[in-house]
Amino acid sequence: MRLLLVEDDDHVAAALAAVLRKHGFAVTHARSGEEALRAVVLPSGDAGRAPFGVILLDLGLPDQDGYQVCGRLRKLTSTPVIMVTARSDVRSRIHGLNLGADDYVVKPYDTGELLARIHAVSRRAAGGDAEDTGPLPVHGPSAEPLRLGSVVIELPTRRVSVDGAAVQLTRKEFDLLALLAQRPGVVFRREQIISEVWRTSWEGTGRTLEVHVASVRAKLRMPSLIETVRGVGYRMVAPAAPTVAR
Repeated sequence: MRLLLVEDDDHVAAALAAVLRKHGFAVTHARSGEEALRAVVLPSGDAGRAPFGVILLDLGLPDQDGYQVCGRLRKLTSTPVIMVTARSDVRSRIHGLNLGADDYVVKPYDTGELLARIHAVSRRAAGGDAEDTGPLPVHGPSAEPLRLGSVVIELPTRRVSVDGAAVQLTRKEFDLLALLAQRPGVVFRREQIISEVWRTSWEGTGRTLEVHVASVRAKLRMPSLIETVRGVGYRMVAPAAPTVAR
């Protein structure tokens, strides 16, 4: 797999690239945001080679903020982007995911964890659009919208609205919401959610799950709609079971 490493620190990049190459990755190193964008659009010296499989994006770049680079990358390519940064607060992670990042790794990190995350996002990407253009099978066969109070979820079109106003969710945010909304009041274990939504059993995805839950709560402006069941998982809190929206 070809991997684009966006890191301005040559010493950090050299050490990480050596590890990645040892595990079979062909690494291209970009030292700035503009260099990364050029590598994606016109990979110098790589004519005829396969596109990048994953982009590792450091946020502390010399020419522009990594968040800005992520947004511009997402307009150019669907290649999975993993943000690598020392910013560990939930708000920063949510912001990165909303810009289109597929995962978020906080420094200092374990190399094994980083490799597992790279393989996880590449597996999801290899699944193609079939995984992300429609509801997951567990969401049920019904083509009718679900109504949970003021929230309406249209499974076939993957649209969500609150009091009639459309809410823009990412693919995984929608899958998460739709999964929980199918059975309001039922507690879904973290492992079950990760298996159904992310199609992986890797435990490290738990942090990504927490960020996605926080993002859905914020976008719907309903922090109590998804309840955290400590030590177990999450459940949808609704005034009644889902009914057909009319």
